[in-house]
Amino acid sequence: MAVTDEAIERIKAMIVSGALRPGDRLPKESELAAELGLSRNSLREAVRALSLIRILDVRQGDGTYVTSLDPQLLLEAVSFVVDFHRDDTVLEFLAVRRILEPAATAMACGRLGDAELDALEERLGALGEAPSVEELVAADLEFHRAIVRGSGNSVLCSLLDGLSGPTTRARVWRGLTQEDAISRTLHEHRAILAALRAGDAEAARSWATVHIASVEQWLRSTL
Repeated sequence: MAVTDEAIERIKAMIVSGALRPGDRLPKESELAAELGLSRNSLREAVRALSLIRILDVRQGDGTYVTSLDPQLLLEAVSFVVDFHRDDTVLEFLAVRRILEPAATAMACGRLGDAELDALEERLGALGEAPSVEELVAADLEFHRAIVRGSGNSVLCSLLDGLSGPTTRARVWRGLTQEDAISRTLHEHRAILAALRAGDAEAARSWATVHIASVEQWLRSTL
């Protein structure tokens, strides 16, 4: 493992230094191993590990390339890892989301145009007053994703997307057990949208905080 870690660090150093850039093809395995002073086996293991976290792209019969290193691509690993956490750690993920998402919502204020806000309003209206839990959760994810995208920060958007796994399960559970969950969620969505349309960043931040905190508070009382 130590040898593989060393190989990973050496490839990482090449990428960080700019010796290998996004989209570049790595030298042949034998050449790269000799250049880095590594065994071909340890190099192979390092390449496999880096391909799993989307740093490298192994193309059968073509070679190994550095990926685009786009934040969304790299942060896919976060989503993968998050899915393995137990449900009793959902509160911790919700706490992180409560820190990040209101900030992203405030950042989106003034950046989202009328057409984008109109599209969000149309989707809310299409849900009606009594959507199923599954419909509400899907709409909730897309509602917040669209707003976070409006922040203009791709890293923040990818991070919050990656954190949605356990928090989605919490929302489903809440929708199945809490009487007013659906009406409250719709009310909070409309309040967030109204604040965004009014250009009131602090009100948008506050309503986003209330929205996430209400799920967190309910879940805390049930665990």
